[in-house]
This record gives sequence, structure tokens and C-alpha cells, in this order.
Amino acid sequence: MRFDVIIIGGGLSGLTAGIALAEAGKDVALVSAGQSTLHFGSGSLDLLGCDDKGNDIYKPIDAIATLGEKHPYNKLEDVSGLAGVAKQLLERAGIATTGDANVNHWRITPIGGLMPTWLSMEGMAIVQDPDQMPWKRVALVNIANYLDFPTKFLAAGLRERGVQVDVKAVTVPQLAQLRKSPTEMRSTNIAKVIESNDIINDIADKINSITGEGYDMVLLPAVLGVASSENSKKLLSLIKMPASYVATLPPSVTGVRLQTQLRKRFNSLGGSFFPGDQVIEGVFENNVLKGVKTAKLDGTTLEADNFILATGSFMSRGLKADYDHIYEPALGVDVDDMGLDRKTWAKIDVNEAQPYMEMGVKTDEKLRCLRNGTAINNLYAVGSILSGHNSIKLLDAAGVDMLTALQVANNIIK
Repeated sequence: MRFDVIIIGGGLSGLTAGIALAEAGKDVALVSAGQSTLHFGSGSLDLLGCDDKGNDIYKPIDAIATLGEKHPYNKLEDVSGLAGVAKQLLERAGIATTGDANVNHWRITPIGGLMPTWLSMEGMAIVQDPDQMPWKRVALVNIANYLDFPTKFLAAGLRERGVQVDVKAVTVPQLAQLRKSPTEMRSTNIAKVIESNDIINDIADKINSITGEGYDMVLLPAVLGVASSENSKKLLSLIKMPASYVATLPPSVTGVRLQTQLRKRFNSLGGSFFPGDQVIEGVFENNVLKGVKTAKLDGTTLEADNFILATGSFMSRGLKADYDHIYEPALGVDVDDMGLDRKTWAKIDVNEAQPYMEMGVKTDEKLRCLRNGTAINNLYAVGSILSGHNSIKLLDAAGVDMLTALQVANNIIK
């Protein structure tokens, strides 16, 4: 089988590249080993939230100039322009967001903190200035016995910022079966029960009956809208006071929705999707990747003019480590270990920035992968597999995913 482009990895970076290329008329195949880290998402997408000292960043585009020379953003032609293209790509996939690349806003974390971010999905609770909370009195409404929405932490965090918080809970009979086991009271399971039984009106009535008047905002757990935002918007419209969602602990309904809608968009553009499979070998010839072999397509080589490696970092198994070295397992491309020996890969204090987090695949200025020190002419890397940044420390994961993917798509299209 032959395609114009084959993408290895089905997370945010792989789907972004696939959609951009398919929109440009390319015949694209995407090989995905399993579910992506989008299932741990917050409903917000970060561009650059903190500097290397941990301080919040208000103007991410301006702050990019202060990043180290190895950061992936330094290999992009126009970060601000690509950020705008990314927002539009999400909108075409049916994902409405608020925010822009010039000024961060702040999202509420599941444990009551505020974190700077770039884009937030429609309906999520956001704060424009962390020093000026927009609400004086809030009703924090949970689903009864739902443990992945820690209301005590949320309430404490908001109260520290001067907000009066009343914690309340609602339930409906249809959720009784889930409550028999705490392991079943997960956000995605709750969403399925509510949506399959069409009980959004009943839940809205319960919320309205316990909140009454006098609240500036009703905050709810983001447990609606796995496939689209239709049901999450419906619930907000039925609540008599202003209401918004706050991210829960994983699994993330908003993250699953983001993945679902991006996959739907990719498929609608004619993209070929190979789920539950993984690339195990590449066929190289004179610094060109001719094709890849997968675990399930026994004896079949997938060929293409260009390839994109978007398999993620350690969590997604795009990178692996043994006692001696860190390596990329699919195609054997070069990995930048930052010149560190094994003893210094990690620090004992888990709260410190971990050196291994900045390790990743080596690329040239066009984001082409290096193999044995030489750039492979038609093999690119995008997203968190790239070296040179710590996404947890800098809060830049989604930006690196989407913007490097768009840059590589542009490189291939040109």
C-alpha cells in the first residue's frame, strides 16, 4: 500500500499533521498503537505557561524569545501564525475554543489551582487574571459519590483567593448502579449513563433546585459530551445561573472528545486510519525512508513519499530506556540524551524538573530526524518525542504538538 504521507502516532500531534495534510489534498495514512494521552487532558491546550524558574507567563509569544536554543519552537517559521492556524483547524473539526497566543488565561485545575493556558474548550471555567477572581460566590456542584472531582481541594483553592464557595451534590436514580462500585464512577462512565438515558433535563432541574439565587457562577465537573459538545452545552443552557465546567481527574471527557472529533475530521477528509497497530521496522535506502512494517500487517510494507514520527515521549512509549541508554524503538533514529550519564537522568526530589524529560529525538532545522548522525530526507518528527523542552515544567505540550505538526505539514506541502 502506498500513500503520500504516513504518520506514526495518533495523538494530538499526529492528528493535527494528518488533518492539515489531508486538507491540502494529500493521501494520508495514520498508524496508531492505541489511545493517546489526550485521555489525560484538561480541556485546555497550553502554548507556553511557565518560564524555566516556574513563574507564570502572561504573554507567551513574547516569552518564546527567552527559551533555550534547543526548544522546538526555535525550528518554526512563525509561532504566532501557526498558533492561529491551529485554532482554526480545531474550529473546522467542530472544537470551539476561547483564547489566543498573545495573552494566556488561567484554567482551574481539579485540585483548586490556577494554571496559565492558551486555548480552552467551550464551556470550561477560565479566569483572565489570576489576581482578580471574577466571582464572589460560587456553587460547586458535584455528582454524588464521584471521587475524581475533589471538591474539598477545589473549594479550598477558591476560598484562598477570596471566593465564597458552597459545595453541593446532585444525583439521579440512573446513576445508582455506578455508585455500587467506586471504580465505575468515572467521568466517561457517568457521561455514557447520562447521555444514553437522556436525563440531562433531570440533572439540570436538580442543580437548579439546590442552587437557587445569589451565585455568580455554578461550577460543574466536566463529565458530559464524549463524542461532541452538544450535551455539555445543553446542560449549561438549562441551568438558570451562569455555569461552567472544571476539569476532573483522568479519564478526561473533554480529552476524549477532542480526540474523537479530530479523528472524525481526519476520516471525513479521506484519511486512512490503522488503529491498534504499531510500526516495528523501517526500510531505509540512501538516507531515505522507503516504507514501514507494522506488527499486524504481516508481510505488507506501507510505502510513502514522506513519513512523520509522532509517537510521543516515554508515557506513550515513543521513547524507551534501559539501564544504559534511551532510544526510539520504531525506526531507530538518533536520540539526544542531553549529554547526561545514567545516574543523572532523574533527580530524587520528584518536585524538581527531571532531566530525562528534555530528552528526545534529534532533528535538523527542518524537523527531519537524524539517523546515525545524518538527516533522513523524508522522515520528520513532531510533538513530545522532540528533544529540548520539558512540557511539565514549561506548560507547552499542546503548543509543541500542534505547531510542530503544522510546520512539518507546511514543509511537506511546499
